[in-house]
Amino acid sequence: MTLVDPIGDMLTRIRNGQMRTLNNIDVPYSNFRSKILEVLKKEGYIIDFQINEGKNKIKSIIVKLKYYEGQPVIKEIKRISKPGRRVYSRATSIPKVLNGLGLAILSTSKGVMSDVEATKNNLGGEIICRIF
Repeated sequence: MTLVDPIGDMLTRIRNGQMRTLNNIDVPYSNFRSKILEVLKKEGYIIDFQINEGKNKIKSIIVKLKYYEGQPVIKEIKRISKPGRRVYSRATSIPKVLNGLGLAILSTSKGVMSDVEATKNNLGGEIICRIF
């Protein structure tokens, strides 16, 4: 089965897993997904993730979701740039999520990074998603 939007699928799996208060979710592997998960881990929105090689050498990523006092840490996770409509931003006009309380993940020429890192490095790029 081919997915039209694999990043949107991963974000939906995270959203659905937290609605059901699951500890772990399983996501098909890709290098881009693992880079997004690294940013989420570094910013404290997930506990950890690890890459597993299952049957027939098909890789998958197991994501350990994070909760605080029984509530999910991620209140909202939303895809911004979609396959049908790409959204780009310059370094000077990267939108703040909840006045800096949230996080936007960007794909820049130097790799996938948070909005704070991109602003600090004076890099613009494609806005992948926003999280708070």
